[in-house]
Amino acid sequence: MAKLPGGKAGVTAPAFIFGVDLDGVCADFYQGIKPIAAEWLGVAPSTLTDEVGFGFPEWGLDREPGAYEDLHRFAISQRDLFRRLAPMRGAARALRHLSARGIRIRIITHRLFINHFHQQAISQTVAWLDEHGFPYWDLCFMQDKAAVGADLYIDDSPANISALVAAGHRTIAFTNSTNREVSAPLRAGTWDEVERIVISEQAAWRKHQRGRRRISGR
Repeated sequence: MAKLPGGKAGVTAPAFIFGVDLDGVCADFYQGIKPIAAEWLGVAPSTLTDEVGFGFPEWGLDREPGAYEDLHRFAISQRDLFRRLAPMRGAARALRHLSARGIRIRIITHRLFINHFHQQAISQTVAWLDEHGFPYWDLCFMQDKAAVGADLYIDDSPANISALVAAGHRTIAFTNSTNREVSAPLRAGTWDEVERIVISEQAAWRKHQRGRRRISGR
């Protein structure tokens, strides 16, 4: 936290917090799990479409109860999924640029939805973030993203985007085949676009903060 210009000793300015999802936003989750799903299903990867919906119904994972969870359990425990995912192009670089601007990067991910594999999920996640040079102040494993708190969020899950927007939170929808139909005031398809949006949002936030300080006489 930075000291307010001309402020009293010990008074610090709040940091702009950017709440960042991992899978489908920073990590190329869909391409990463595709060959594992093909192995699990006993088919060639080329038979699985890239145009998927959330939960992969196009791959037939909606035909048997629990198939989606079973695939994830296998991918995490037997194929080190969260350790081996490729990063989305430009994601780490953009977050390093934003961090250098004083933006607090708060990673918020729901990777603990499979019971009894939390240690593997967490250790794989931390190792992956470090290996690929992702900066972050906080690492939160949460289903309810808004419960953690951020000034701006980015997510690709249709349910998360809709919930955050409905609750009045500034949210970037990171576009992929799962969320194209979701209504969102902010949308990006590349990390260059994300970086520009975040810088603009930070500038608007700073302006708002200055206005509040003037009103309060600080």
